[in-house]
Amino acid sequence: MKELAQEISARFSELGVEIPIGEIEERLDKMINKFKVPKDEARRSVVNYFLKSHNIKRNEYYVGGQSESPMINISDITEDGKWVNVRGKIVQLWDNTHESISQVGLIGDETGTIKFTMWESAGAPLVEESGSYLFKNVVVNEWNGKFQLNVNKSSTIESIEDDIEVGTATVEFTGAMVDIQSGSGLIKRCPECNRALTKGACMEHGKVDGVYDLRIKAVMDDGISVQDAILKRDQVEEITGITLENAVAMAADALDQGVVLEKMKSSLVGKYYRLSGPRVDRYLIVESISPVFAYDPAELDRLIVEAEVV
Repeated sequence: MKELAQEISARFSELGVEIPIGEIEERLDKMINKFKVPKDEARRSVVNYFLKSHNIKRNEYYVGGQSESPMINISDITEDGKWVNVRGKIVQLWDNTHESISQVGLIGDETGTIKFTMWESAGAPLVEESGSYLFKNVVVNEWNGKFQLNVNKSSTIESIEDDIEVGTATVEFTGAMVDIQSGSGLIKRCPECNRALTKGACMEHGKVDGVYDLRIKAVMDDGISVQDAILKRDQVEEITGITLENAVAMAADALDQGVVLEKMKSSLVGKYYRLSGPRVDRYLIVESISPVFAYDPAELDRLIVEAEVV
C-alpha cells in the first residue's frame, strides 16, 4: 500500500501538487481494508478524490501514464492495478446486457488469452472478432484470482495489420449435455459489431437488419463438475446436422425461431460428448466436439467407473 501511495503522490507531484503520502495511505487503507474495495477500484477512488480536490482534469493525470505503460505479453500479466499496452487478436466477443459496458470479450496473443471489458464511458471504438488491435494504456484488474483488462477513458485502441497467431492452452471435457441455455439455436447478429441481437435490436446500433447465425450455450456435467460451453456455427452444424439454411427454413415454416432450439434440445440433451478448446473465465470455447458412448463404449465404461468411485 505504501508503494501505491508513493506512486500516486509522485504523479501528483509531477502535476505541481504535493500531497502527503500519509494522507493517501490513510484513504487507501480505509477503502481496501475497512470497506473491502478491490485495490484497483480503491486506487481510482482515491485518485479521483484528489483530482476533484485540486481541480485537476482526469486526462491531465493519466496522460503521463499512457506514454509510460509497457508493452507486455498476455502470459506476463500478473500484477493487479498495473497499466499496460497489449497487442492481440480478438478471439471472442460475448453477449453483454449491462448498459455501462460497451463490449466484453477475449483478446489473445502468441502467449495466451485474457478477458477484456470496454466501459461505455471510455468512448473507445468497437472491435471486431478476428481483428488485430493495439490496446494502449489499459489497466489490469484481478477478480476471484483471475486477471482481466479494463478499457477506460485513459485507454486508446488502434487497429493493426499484424496477423497474430493466438496461443491457447487447449483443455478437454467429457460429460453429458444437461441443458442448452436461452440465447441458443437460431440467432441474429448485428452486421456492424457482431453482437447477438435482443428483440431485433443491438445495444450499440439499435434496430438493425440482423444476420442469421447458429450458436449453442451448453451446460455439460461429468458427474463431478459442471462446465459451461459455447459452440459456434461450425460445431453446431456438425453435431446437430442442422445447417444454417435448414434452421432458417424451419423457423420460416413455423413462424417461430424457437423451433430450432427445441429441435436441438431434443437431439442433444442427455447425450455424452467430448469437447476440446480453450477455457476462458467460466466458458469452454469449443473448437471440436464429438459424441462418445455411441461410438466408443470404453469411454462410457470409464465414466461409469469414475462416477462409482466418487
